[in-house]
Amino acid sequence: MMNKRLKEKAGFGALAVLTFLAVVPVLAIIGYLVWQGWPALTWEFLTQPPRKFLTEGGIYPAIIGTLALTVGTIMVAMPLGIGTAIYLVEYAGENVFTKLIRIAIINLAGVPSVVYGLFGMGMFVLTLGLGRSLAVGALTLGILTLPIIISTAEEALLAVPDSYRYASLALGATKWQTVRRVVLPVALPAILTGTILGIGRAAGETAPIMFTAAVVYTPRLPDSIYDQVMALPYHLYAISTEVPNVSQHMAFGAALVLLAIVGAMNLVAVVIRTRMRLKRLR
Repeated sequence: MMNKRLKEKAGFGALAVLTFLAVVPVLAIIGYLVWQGWPALTWEFLTQPPRKFLTEGGIYPAIIGTLALTVGTIMVAMPLGIGTAIYLVEYAGENVFTKLIRIAIINLAGVPSVVYGLFGMGMFVLTLGLGRSLAVGALTLGILTLPIIISTAEEALLAVPDSYRYASLALGATKWQTVRRVVLPVALPAILTGTILGIGRAAGETAPIMFTAAVVYTPRLPDSIYDQVMALPYHLYAISTEVPNVSQHMAFGAALVLLAIVGAMNLVAVVIRTRMRLKRLR
């Protein structure tokens, strides 16, 4: 008995050490970003456009451009991703066609983001002649995010017990009514979590928007979805590698703001998921 308890404590201790080793690098990165970037976080930095070849001023246009691209990505990816997952789980059944679709989704999830950027440029900018714009960037990021959303939504739908479906159908509900009123409300918290994680990844991508939407500098905010925009990932890349004499604090400040935007999105997902689960339990 004592031997088993010692083994159990040793196992818990090993897991605790592994958890600590996984958390420490993340905290170290965040701490270093805060230490280096906090001096740059002034009101002017957050509300003014860049000046003097990006060496002075703020990042306000890049913040707005990042938020606009994120909203556009959500509008493109969420309906398509969730709709595809519903079709695969609830309607398609198990056959060769759906197996090929799932294999394709898995493979697309591992494709480097620069390939999506080249695809967006080749398809939307050159072939369709849409030009580099906010809309094209959102479409490209939406396609990049689709495999993640489809996979997480599919797993969330599969986790709903079949007894829920059978009970709804037995009461006379149609297939679509069962999916909309029974299955989706149960799976929605997990779907939203996966969706926000995918969108958070898209918000930090540089290569796709470099080819399709982002510019190093523009003096104004976008007036329509057909305008080019500044974006924090590309702005951070530019001032870190292409623009000389830029304060190190400005680069780390931009990185800290980008991290805060992604963290805020994840926090919103956690709050929504928690509230929906509590509401379902009442």
